[in-house]
Amino acid sequence: MDKAAVFAEIIKQRRSVRAFQANPVPEHTLKTVFELAQRAPSNCNTQPWQVALVSGATLEGLRAELPKVWQAGGMTMDFPYDGSYEGVYKTRQYDAARTLYDAMGIERSDKPARQEQFMRNFTFFGAPHCAFLFLPEPFGLREAADLGMYAQNLMLSMAAHGIASVPQTALGFFANTLREALDIPESQKLMFGISFGFEDGAAPENKALTDRAIFEDVVKQYN
Repeated sequence: MDKAAVFAEIIKQRRSVRAFQANPVPEHTLKTVFELAQRAPSNCNTQPWQVALVSGATLEGLRAELPKVWQAGGMTMDFPYDGSYEGVYKTRQYDAARTLYDAMGIERSDKPARQEQFMRNFTFFGAPHCAFLFLPEPFGLREAADLGMYAQNLMLSMAAHGIASVPQTALGFFANTLREALDIPESQKLMFGISFGFEDGAAPENKALTDRAIFEDVVKQYN
């Protein structure tokens, strides 16, 4: 395959996976994946992102703790988020949720089952690893775009190495909890997390495939 075909295949392979095998990614593969992600562009090459890569006993502790924090109403966010969308963006949000729940056989009226699936965000969908992405103060909106480019590089690097992932805004709800658990200074501001590992191919939720807008819907050409 030529480079363009290989790249197209990797792009198509990358999708959000919500059920993982328990076995961890080998250490040498982890290092390679994150080193490649570091090639992401950033304003003036500042490379402003900071990453907490969590596995093993530390991740298991968070897997037990985060649902308790959520249920106790102890969420803390460094960056505002309300999840409100309008127009086509709301339509896409609803379509994505319907695709996921249909794949799992969960009816819209089955609120307990939908809530149970939502809570799996806080146990990392069973993934053996999570990368929490931070921005140091005083970085803000401009550098958040840089962090986004790093995150995409990271997930494409994972896909190229046969590793599945899911970016989770919901993990950004636990800024103070994570700083305390991981001994991260207050000056590091949590954006979101990416859970990752090897895909559980038998899980029905991993059969959910969302569509994408067509070229003409998002690109306006000027000649």
